[in-house]
Amino acid sequence: MHPLFRSRGFKLLVATGCLAGMGAQFVRPELTNPPVTANFQPPARVKEILQNSCYNCHSNETRLAWFDQVVPAIWLVADHVEKGRRHLNFSHLGGAPIAEQKAVMFECVSQIKLGAMPLKSYLLGHPGAKVTPGELLELAQYLDTLKPHVAVDADATAARDAELAKWARTGLAKNVQPAPNGIEYPADYRNWKAISSTDRADNGTMREILGNDVAVRAIQAGEINPWPDGTIFAKVAWIQEAEADGSIRAGKFKQVEFMIKDSAKYAATKGWGWARWLGTDLHPFGTSASFTSSCVSCHLPLRANDYVFTLPLKDQPGE
Repeated sequence: MHPLFRSRGFKLLVATGCLAGMGAQFVRPELTNPPVTANFQPPARVKEILQNSCYNCHSNETRLAWFDQVVPAIWLVADHVEKGRRHLNFSHLGGAPIAEQKAVMFECVSQIKLGAMPLKSYLLGHPGAKVTPGELLELAQYLDTLKPHVAVDADATAARDAELAKWARTGLAKNVQPAPNGIEYPADYRNWKAISSTDRADNGTMREILGNDVAVRAIQAGEINPWPDGTIFAKVAWIQEAEADGSIRAGKFKQVEFMIKDSAKYAATKGWGWARWLGTDLHPFGTSASFTSSCVSCHLPLRANDYVFTLPLKDQPGE
């Protein structure tokens, strides 16, 4: 044995370290399970998957393994649970409007597909929480059942077509209030170029993504990761309507939302400014600037794509 290990000083150091470690076990954050007020109630199989993979951090039914309760692990666990419950708590979700419940399930499926949830650090100690491909398919199939079916109303369709024609001539509503984070409504977006399209199964919307001149030039130059400062995207959403022949068309206008790239100005929100206006009266989404936290958390798994979900459509050879 090395003489250092036999020295009185080394033994004292080890003893002090052990005592400090034992003492630290008494310095613990408070982590309790508050009452379940309105538990989310999907079909039994869907709930079983969520309970196994999500509930430990996203409900008031947290169950800690023995190794989660040891200092310093408990400090990290308590922080994750506190943040997880604040963002999404299945123990309260059942009391939310149905549209919000659908939106939460859409985000859950999206985050799992992208590999963002459950957290990789969590899976290291809890491998049984990993969502299998079969389980992900079950969640996606459940999400698809939530999609609303809106039949075409001829009178309503004619009124909306007239409204869209008016907008094309005069633009949308005037004197639109800015978003809670101070972003002004970019009224000229209707003149931008369409760069892609998408839809959402949970709320039955179709969406057109438009880009301003900076975005279009970046696409043409192949410089989209990262996108240059000055890039702005508009995502316009309409409720899908089903024609008698089974085809789908745009129905009622739902919302328009924007991503504005400015690496310095919006450094706190991943380099992007976020804003959304709802309905034909274009009232701003959110009650305070903190609404952007939900935007960032949704886009966070796309950090490798500069936080952008829908990449521009590429021209095919010969087009």
